[in-house]
Amino acid sequence: MSARSREVFQRLVEGYIESGDPVGSRTLTRALSESVSPATIRNVMQDLEHMGLLDSPHTSAGRIPTQLGLRMFVDGLLEVSDLGKSDQRKLDSMVTSNTQELPSALDRIGSALSGVTQGASLVLTPKQEAPVKHIEFVSLAPDRALVVLVFANGQVENRVFHPPIGQTPSSLREAANFLNSFAEGRTLTELSGIIAQEIATHRQTLDDLAKACVESGIAIWENEGERHERLIVRGRSNLLDQDASAEDLDRIKSLFDDLERKRDIADFLELAEQGEGVRIFIGSENKLFSLSGSSLVVSPYMNSDRKIIGVVGVIGPTRLNYGRIVPIVDYTAQLVGKVISDRDER
Repeated sequence: MSARSREVFQRLVEGYIESGDPVGSRTLTRALSESVSPATIRNVMQDLEHMGLLDSPHTSAGRIPTQLGLRMFVDGLLEVSDLGKSDQRKLDSMVTSNTQELPSALDRIGSALSGVTQGASLVLTPKQEAPVKHIEFVSLAPDRALVVLVFANGQVENRVFHPPIGQTPSSLREAANFLNSFAEGRTLTELSGIIAQEIATHRQTLDDLAKACVESGIAIWENEGERHERLIVRGRSNLLDQDASAEDLDRIKSLFDDLERKRDIADFLELAEQGEGVRIFIGSENKLFSLSGSSLVVSPYMNSDRKIIGVVGVIGPTRLNYGRIVPIVDYTAQLVGKVISDRDER
């Protein structure tokens, strides 16, 4: 690509990101560094279209970048700005209170990230990896019970589940005693790997109802917690543009459905685990939300041991202001990592 073609392409993409409208040759004549006729620019745009970098909507003589074009722009021509002081203050203000519980702090940060970027924010919260101190089962009704998880760091998690039919206070106590006999000092991840083995070893001494209760309770903290409690989504309404076409609204609805129904959000963590720093997924490159035609800017955050334990990100249309969003997501990831590291050290 010649220097002129590169500048035409860059200014066109920047104009599209700013306005959301197709960009025509006359608009570009005012943006280029040298004086070039509209006819010359039209020839360059036609060449770029043949290369698959631009597309021509049938309703306009202007051009818009294709997904391939946006990827080329992001990889080679994107000018990333510095984080604005105002944006930084808004994010910092969400973590000024040291008394907040971690889920509340992450929820506030997610809301701030959504407000600053005017997109939908995603925060994948870390798994609870503190060692377990004690486990208790509490009956709430004939068909409902509570598993209470007390961790060595003082955090307590309560999760409702459906126990086996016929459960009794004695079977709940037996289930809790069974788990507590080997749970203390182990994380939930470690427990998940050994519970089946322990059940098989003690099959003769463990009551059937207690065994079923253990399995039901474990399913709650392995599945329900993973699927619904770890992914915080804020600012969905920001994606609903009053001027959006019916086709755009259908894509956004598809995105909302994906966010509601996602069953394996471990995939979301994998988006950023392959390397440090911010990553950008445009349109169908984003395997989780590809049907919605959205872009995702995502960055991992780490604990005090420099281990990746979660992800923050922003979802928006493919014409996101990537140069502004990237430093915001990067700073937010660092902010979340600091919040978690500070709590680990207390």
